[in-house]
Amino acid sequence: MNKLPKYTFVLLLVLCLGYDTYAQVPAYRIVPGRRYIRVNNQDPERRVGNIKINFIRNRLNLPPWQAQRFFPLYQEYQQELFNVRRLKRLNSINSANGSQQINRELFYENQIVQIKIKFNNAFLKVLPPDKVSELYKAEREFNDELVRQLSERNSGPPPPPNQ
Repeated sequence: MNKLPKYTFVLLLVLCLGYDTYAQVPAYRIVPGRRYIRVNNQDPERRVGNIKINFIRNRLNLPPWQAQRFFPLYQEYQQELFNVRRLKRLNSINSANGSQQINRELFYENQIVQIKIKFNNAFLKVLPPDKVSELYKAEREFNDELVRQLSERNSGPPPPPNQ
């Protein structure tokens, strides 16, 4: 009769531990025929963009009224740069003629410069020059850190083999 409480305790302990470990959601799921599938719903580009916005928000330390005017403008700036860079990538993938590709590359580079000039002037209307300078420094630091972490991640231990 003394063993019944022990067995009940052990059974409850196993059930509780099993439930707790089952509640852990994996970041990746192995699917036959494919390597890994990301389980969370947010795509990596959006996650990196959100992390970048938070990094810049912390670095600039803007008052709420300035942040309210600045961040929609900054997101528009990022979206325009993203669109031109995507077209530039597509141009380098779908190159037919060498001179035509070079001309398009220069055209896209010129568009990127024009976007940066346009938004630099817009940023200066919302922020003081030292904050705009800090913005560009923060962007460079974020990109450098992102590249460093990705290179460390890629040179780390290999993922488990396909099953």
